Amino acid sequence: MKSCLMFPLLLAATPALAQNTLPQPALLVDTIPAPRDVAYPGTMTIDVDATDVDRAILKVKQIIPVAKSGPMTLLFSKWLPGKHAPRGEIEKLAGLRISAGGKTIAWRRDNLDVYAFHIDVPSGARQLDIAFDFVSATQGDQGRIVITPAMMNLQFEMVSLYPAGYFTRRIPVRATVTYPDGWKAASGLPARATGSTYAYETTDYETLIDSPVFAGRHFRQEQLAPRVRLNIVADEAANLAATQPQIDAHKKLVDQAIKLFGSQPYDRYEFLLALTRQMGGIGLEHHRSSENGVNPEYFTEWDKGPGRRGLLPHEFTHSWNGKFRRPAGNWTPNFNTPMNDDLLWVYEGQTQLWGYVLAARSGLFTKQEALDALATVAASLDIRRGRDWRPLRDTTNDPVITARRPKGWTSWQRSEDYYNEGMLVWLEADAIIREKTGGARGLDDFARTFFKGRDGDWGTSTYEFNDVVTALNGVVAYDWAGFLTQRLTETARGAPLNGFTKGGYRLTYGETATGAVKDAERTGESVDLVYSLGLSVGKGGKISQVIWDSPAFDKGMTVDDEIVAVNNRAYSGDGIRTAITDAKDGKSPVRLLVKSGDRYRDVTIDYRGGLRYPRFEKIGAGEGSLDKLLSPRS
Repeated sequence: MKSCLMFPLLLAATPALAQNTLPQPALLVDTIPAPRDVAYPGTMTIDVDATDVDRAILKVKQIIPVAKSGPMTLLFSKWLPGKHAPRGEIEKLAGLRISAGGKTIAWRRDNLDVYAFHIDVPSGARQLDIAFDFVSATQGDQGRIVITPAMMNLQFEMVSLYPAGYFTRRIPVRATVTYPDGWKAASGLPARATGSTYAYETTDYETLIDSPVFAGRHFRQEQLAPRVRLNIVADEAANLAATQPQIDAHKKLVDQAIKLFGSQPYDRYEFLLALTRQMGGIGLEHHRSSENGVNPEYFTEWDKGPGRRGLLPHEFTHSWNGKFRRPAGNWTPNFNTPMNDDLLWVYEGQTQLWGYVLAARSGLFTKQEALDALATVAASLDIRRGRDWRPLRDTTNDPVITARRPKGWTSWQRSEDYYNEGMLVWLEADAIIREKTGGARGLDDFARTFFKGRDGDWGTSTYEFNDVVTALNGVVAYDWAGFLTQRLTETARGAPLNGFTKGGYRLTYGETATGAVKDAERTGESVDLVYSLGLSVGKGGKISQVIWDSPAFDKGMTVDDEIVAVNNRAYSGDGIRTAITDAKDGKSPVRLLVKSGDRYRDVTIDYRGGLRYPRFEKIGAGEGSLDKLLSPRS
């Protein structure tokens, strides 16, 4: 009876719902001129006062010539090469003032693209006079720290606008920067220094943005090869104490890279290396330089482990792979056109491989250090449950999806795995080539043909997926399209480790940490229990990672929980390792006191597997393909 009474009420309500006001979408009109491959009429000038290091403020004065009156759009760089995402820090542009002939020009930010500013150029104007401040981060939660009292990392996209409607390579520009007294600066773009003021040579805007600066109070420069220099800035002068054998290893890096690729796609190359805990870390490629941030003890604690010595080989490789040869979707005519990151498994994945290989070939890593580091990479992917549902190809979207912010469940969500899993794909490709050619050829042969260009040519040659397949078939005939497509699209439990097993090594686990694990724990001030309890613990007992479906996960533990005590004793790294070992012997489970926010709870993990650390075990007789890959070239 109740149902019968409600039915007429529902019918009566239906017409009222249909009478609600229903909007239609507004017409969205893109008013930003599309870039054209035509010359801009005039040379922009940029003058930067970079002396306010105490407040980390860059003061900018810019002149942009104009040829006619009327509507004009100015852009702040948004999509930045090497960052693979819209990462321009538009929020740090402040105090924008535009004038012509001494009269202020009103500006209006674009309704759809906050990186664009619309103005009306008045009749008779010959140039725009622009002034603004770039108020860089002073705390880590504001973004990366780029200015400290001892050094700075000036990236020219921070301190300039450019006119819409033109390919950036067709916009001439001349920049001048004044640094604090006594500082020295280095960039891939040549400059003439008069005291603390550097006048950079006139170039195009695309090249200027690809030519960042490291400057500092404590500076050292080393010539590594006729065209290559190492420029070092440090928090303290004592950090600059590199020995000759250490410099020689960097010289050998250059030599081995040139032997690998067979050409030099630059007229000059400047390694920019910051030894710092004050300025934010970075590893960013450019055609004639690279930005590299490492710990201050990079040289002074050389014998404690390789630390971040794989960074420079990786970024140097990008001059060939990523800058000279670049996926077609990653080259854009200006810095506000979206990029397509689909081929980052080549751009970054193969670069990741050559970074480890060149580190070993140059002596920046010993062969064993390289093997131990690769074993850690293989094991971390092998337990990454995100491979169950998310294919490798989709991870190329991560720079846009997350902007490289931390994730709570990296092992389930996945991250930018096109780096390391992409490397595993290329390791397998090397093993296949060697297997098919009886060891006569390897991935070196692909690199020497695919990445080689005219010596000194620092232009860009783009490629698509089929170009990669064709180049591989030029080394040895195989179903490369099928192989690569399978690896890019598959979902499966466990990582693709064929490159190692075909190369003569099997992934195993032992109770003793390898040098790579110990080095990572030392430099990261952490305790690696990923392959036992399923977690990593940072300073003060704070959990920095929990592996999906691990013993710790099953007990409800998560990132940022704090381990206060282990088996009724205050937390320590040695204490929790001992508890895991004792549990293996059957004495007791691992008992933790865990703090989550303001809540404390007891957590008992009945794990009996003991400490587990990844390592490689040699299989087969003689030298395998991985051994050959890591060997220096004569």
